[in-house]
Amino acid sequence: MKKLVQNFLLVILFLLVISSLFALVFQPFEKIETIPLSQLVEDLNKEKVEKITVAGTSISIFYKDESKAKSQKEADADFTQVLFNLGVEPEKMRPGKVEIEYKKEGGFLVWSGPIFLILLFLFPLLLFWMIFRQAKTGAMQAFDFTKAKAKLFGAEGHPKEKVTFRDVAGLKEAKEELKEIIDFLKNPKKYLAIGAKIPRGVLLTGPPGTGKTLLARAVATEAGVPFFSASGSEFIELFVGVGSSRVRDLFATAKKAGKSIVFIDELDAIGRVRGAGIGGGHDEREQTLNQILVEMDGFERESGTLVFAATNRPDVLDPALLRPGRFDRRIILDLPDISDRKEILEIHCRGKPMASNTNLREIAERTPGFSGADLANLMNEAAILAAKMNKTQVFQEELLESIEKVLLGPERKSHVLSKKEKEIAAFHEAGHALVSVSIPGTEPIRKISIIARGSVAGYTLKVPTEERRIRRKSEFLAEMATLLGGYCAEKLKFDEITTGASNDLQKASFFARKLVKEYGMSSLGPVSFGEKEEFIFLGKEISEQRNYSEEIAAKIDKEVSKFIGEAQKTAKKILVKKRTLLDKIAKTLIEKETIEREEFEELIKGENKKTRKKRKAAFPHLKIKKVR
Repeated sequence: MKKLVQNFLLVILFLLVISSLFALVFQPFEKIETIPLSQLVEDLNKEKVEKITVAGTSISIFYKDESKAKSQKEADADFTQVLFNLGVEPEKMRPGKVEIEYKKEGGFLVWSGPIFLILLFLFPLLLFWMIFRQAKTGAMQAFDFTKAKAKLFGAEGHPKEKVTFRDVAGLKEAKEELKEIIDFLKNPKKYLAIGAKIPRGVLLTGPPGTGKTLLARAVATEAGVPFFSASGSEFIELFVGVGSSRVRDLFATAKKAGKSIVFIDELDAIGRVRGAGIGGGHDEREQTLNQILVEMDGFERESGTLVFAATNRPDVLDPALLRPGRFDRRIILDLPDISDRKEILEIHCRGKPMASNTNLREIAERTPGFSGADLANLMNEAAILAAKMNKTQVFQEELLESIEKVLLGPERKSHVLSKKEKEIAAFHEAGHALVSVSIPGTEPIRKISIIARGSVAGYTLKVPTEERRIRRKSEFLAEMATLLGGYCAEKLKFDEITTGASNDLQKASFFARKLVKEYGMSSLGPVSFGEKEEFIFLGKEISEQRNYSEEIAAKIDKEVSKFIGEAQKTAKKILVKKRTLLDKIAKTLIEKETIEREEFEELIKGENKKTRKKRKAAFPHLKIKKVR
């Protein structure tokens, strides 16, 4: 596109030059009459001529009435003598009567005609040459259409930012497995001598943002080999066969480079299960996948070329890709735990002036479920916020604010709640917090706020004290009761419900169906109901195939309703029992709009002390247990 614009501008420039020359040489002067010398002599005698210019054989005549004429004389003849011979009166030629100027023949005007003709001849040739060159470039691009568009990292002449294992925090087990790959690339003879075969393909799987691409680049840097990176979508084109040609070219280029790593990102774009019944045998995606299978199966063990691929949808990949001999080593990258999150935050602190009061451990505790990409975004948002406030360092306040911004979105300062809406939001969030803190096994409350963020009018942040890989049924029930706490608080206070609880109801229903249909935690027993079906063409789960009868479906609905009903009863019982505390938390929220963890715990402790004193006074013979 850039070359096309340059050629267009060049053509415009040439046209302007030619137009200027044409205007200079052939500008539309008034028509000049050519007269014989005898007529000039007659005009001289009548004193009509003001000036005569002689240039070689050309004579230019300027009359007193501002008209012009021209004439010719012989080359060697003396102009004045010729006039006398033709009968001009001598006194008419005296100075003051007429001015005669002699000029040398030649100059630009003499050569302007030939130059213009030459340019007119050269211009079509130049225009034709540029068109031919453009057509040749387009033809070469057509031939390059089937070439792989892989980016090359790690080779000489291609300086890029180096990524090492020190730039990848956490993922200890994944790094250990990949060290074998690095050692093989550095010392292949050691493995080949003992008969060991290095994996031909390494498949990196895990949630988005966990560092799959980063880890693959780190392997290439640590091993010191070229790293060819391409996305799965780059192989797919409109025309059948283009993708397979690009695959062949990519693997041929990698083989020429010797020891190298071919990295295919988003493998699920081309590696989905074949035989969807769409496109038949000429489906471009299937042709590309077939070519990848052939290329990987044809790799020589001694070639030193390894294939890395990354995907967050390993469940949709074709089984032929995952068999031994192709992607025979799969490395799972999990979301970072609290210690890994702290290390990731330290890495992304590089180049940012951090204040002395920053506590990355606290930030790591408040960000469960964050991926490495989320944490990088968090640190960037904190730096942007600090710069926006004209600070020279990033403080803890900006980091905490960025957590909520990444989770929920920016504060909607323009979204001002009315007095009634503010009261509803306060009781709703107070209901969530009070139910959560009253049930054993729930996560501690970090913050309660009725300041609108993103699409929510208020929120209650809970942060787990420890990483959980396995969840119990009691934890699901506690979570459902907490979700319905806002719903029950609204109904208890205002005797009606609002649309603010819609998202809570969706989550509670989702958990209830999971308990019944997938986890076997209901009275229906340890049975999994329903099989998910995925349309490969559309690329996402569309429907669920029922593998149970209508009678079982009715029982499932009944069990789901039972779980929801029990959660509602639990939440309502707690809120009715602690109505005074509910009102107190809601009132504090209306006044301050935000309650932090320390203040919330003080509210709970203060109310529990008052309750225990009243009970002890009323029932001195009973032992009162401390209620959470």
